[in-house]
This record gives sequence, structure tokens and C-alpha cells, in this order.
Amino acid sequence: MAEDNKINQMIAEAILTKAGFEIDIAEDGQIAVQKLSDAPAGTYDVILMDIQMPNMDGYEATETIRKMDDKDKANIPIVAVTANAFEEDRKHALNSGMNGHLAKPYDVPAIMKTLKEIINNKE
Repeated sequence: MAEDNKINQMIAEAILTKAGFEIDIAEDGQIAVQKLSDAPAGTYDVILMDIQMPNMDGYEATETIRKMDDKDKANIPIVAVTANAFEEDRKHALNSGMNGHLAKPYDVPAIMKTLKEIINNKE
């Protein structure tokens, strides 16, 4: 998960670990890109990407990931998680290469539904 807000990090971590997921948190898009780049392909199944972060926002991070030479990493599912919940925000996320869009505050059933769909599509 790429998320700069400590409270949102703690909430997401609690929700996802309770559901059985392992979570790795990056404080901004630049760190998320670096973690994905440094890890062996297949380490991560999905990235939940905040949009508004310092150093590198979620759109730029997604575009950087999509340009990676390793196609397994470049094609990792990325889901926007943002307070920007208008239709144009969802379209911008999808147009930047993201696979989905979730609104904050966290909607646990929506997160679980989205993650289940992504994981089932990878199998």
C-alpha cells in the first residue's frame, strides 16, 4: 500500500491483516516504486495506491510502474484509494493505468470485493 497518512496506514493495515492479507506500506509513490523494483517479481499481488502523496503522487507512480522493463512488475494490479471520489477522478485513475478506484473513507466491503476480483483474475 502506498499511503502517506499514518492514520490511514494503521486503519488499512488493521482491515487487511484481519482479512488475512500481508501488507507492506510505502509512505509515498517513490518508495512504492522502489520497493516494487527491488523485490523479486511476484512478491506483491496488488498495490493500493493513494493519489495525493509527497515526492511522487499515485498517478506518476503508476505511470512509472507501467514502464518497468519487467512485465510481471509492470502489469501488477494497481487500485487507486483516494478521497477524490468523483467520476472524473475514477476515469483519471483508469486512464493513468490503474485497474480500479476506491473512495476514502475506507469502505471495507468494497475493498474486499475489489481485492477478491483482482486475486481471482490473477489465478
